[in-house]
Amino acid sequence: MKRDILGLGCATIDELLFVENYPAPDAKVLVQHHEIQGGGLCATALVAAARFGARCAFGGMLGRDATSQKVAHILECEGVCTDLVCWRDDAAAIHSTIIVDKTRNTRNIFFRRDGLVGAPPDSPDESEIAASRVLFVDHYGGSGNTRAVRLARKNGVPVVADFERQNVPNWDAFFPLVDHLILSRGFAAKLTGESQIEKMARALWNENREIVAVTDGENGSIALQNGEIFRFETPKIEVVDTTGCGDVFHGVYAATLAFGWNLERRMKAASIAAALKAREIGAQKGIPTRAQVESFKEAASCRIDCCSR
Repeated sequence: MKRDILGLGCATIDELLFVENYPAPDAKVLVQHHEIQGGGLCATALVAAARFGARCAFGGMLGRDATSQKVAHILECEGVCTDLVCWRDDAAAIHSTIIVDKTRNTRNIFFRRDGLVGAPPDSPDESEIAASRVLFVDHYGGSGNTRAVRLARKNGVPVVADFERQNVPNWDAFFPLVDHLILSRGFAAKLTGESQIEKMARALWNENREIVAVTDGENGSIALQNGEIFRFETPKIEVVDTTGCGDVFHGVYAATLAFGWNLERRMKAASIAAALKAREIGAQKGIPTRAQVESFKEAASCRIDCCSR
């Protein structure tokens, strides 16, 4: 049986400490609340896809450290298969400590990266990539990303990518090969030098692309397909925290692509899921289920039921 999504990339543990105010130097501050959540671009996208009903597997690198063990446990609890994880002595999951200022609703992030992260250089096997309806990658992995994306293209497997920076190994090798490219407006502007969102999408197009989408937070998103621009609105939600919203968008898009949905349905579902996630603090806590997304869509106004060109 084919799996829906194979994900290769970053996974983290996020330790959130809630304080009344972020302290000045040398202060002693009472932590009012403490949470531990999973995070990371690829891992969060896979959790979002799994909650939407997709069969997912994580094949990135993890280490022998306690943080990696926690990552694997969280993924397994979310129904994400970890049988394809590449366990290495020189790898380690990222650990982030996030100080949340409850008064100003701001956060400061401190993270450790103690080993290799991302797509393995020589796994998973080509047969595992071919057995997936969608390959999901982020910018962690360098040569591993290049290998995996090339094998996916060889086997007719679409690639969905969640990239946030370009100063990574092998960027010029794997970036042009991604056929479902979804970037934030800020990163798209940095890559293209364009100020208009439509021009960004067109500048990112090449002969390998199936779609190029650019997300712009509360301002909605656009998608370029077959030379035509489609626009989608973002549902109006009381925003608590946008951490992980982009990853959720990518994950639900990948899930619905695996399900065979058309572009309009994919973009709408991803937009709603990302917006609903923003109601909770942390990358993964607020990720909605498919039922929650569909219930919201049914109750929402018709403006999210129509795409414009």
